[in-house]
Amino acid sequence: MRTRTLTLSAAACAALLATATLPSHAFGTANPRSAQEGSVSAASLLAKVTSCSQISSGKYRTDDETSATIPVCGKHGAVFWKADMDVDCDGQVTSKCNADTDPWFQDDTAFHQSNGQPLRADSLPYVVVPSTSSIWKYTSSGIKGGGVVAVIYNGKVEYAVVGDTGPTKIIGEASYATANALGIDPDPETGGTDSGVTYILFKNSQVSPIESHSAAVSLGDSLAKQFIQNN
Repeated sequence: MRTRTLTLSAAACAALLATATLPSHAFGTANPRSAQEGSVSAASLLAKVTSCSQISSGKYRTDDETSATIPVCGKHGAVFWKADMDVDCDGQVTSKCNADTDPWFQDDTAFHQSNGQPLRADSLPYVVVPSTSSIWKYTSSGIKGGGVVAVIYNGKVEYAVVGDTGPTKIIGEASYATANALGIDPDPETGGTDSGVTYILFKNSQVSPIESHSAAVSLGDSLAKQFIQNN
């Protein structure tokens, strides 16, 4: 899996201390989710992304030590890529996501809940998009924070939102909750999967509020049906 620079911010260290002092009920419980969400099958979606019309200027690495082989591809109403999945635990400090469980933990996400707080990685399925670079600018493709993503793995579909941004040269990362729902080991340090994950991001979509997973599933299912019809 990805080798990330082992650095912890002062804020992350403070977050770890806060974890030790918060009562257990403050974290809540991350409920497991259905392995298949919505009415559109994984096979139907995958049948529409068998070939790639590359829209990125270059290709991405899946990890620091790998070569750049992953393009961002364009379809009518969506962009997609096929990569690995590294596990992102960034955002709110919880019992599963903190500076102790994740050596690379950061207590913030690029996009925030409707109340201004960071997203919660252990309960909200979200996907990380590469930060803007000469390779690709996600906003130029109609992708925005809170946009809907169909994440497909091992015959399962999970709907997520665009919730965070990552390195400029690496692709293939999603939250603890996304991995967990798809049956992928969600451990941010040792989990994830090396390949086999397809990410379909629907253009000009936005879940409101971003933290509502049920809203993401409802909108995602509708957009997936349109995607099937239009491609």
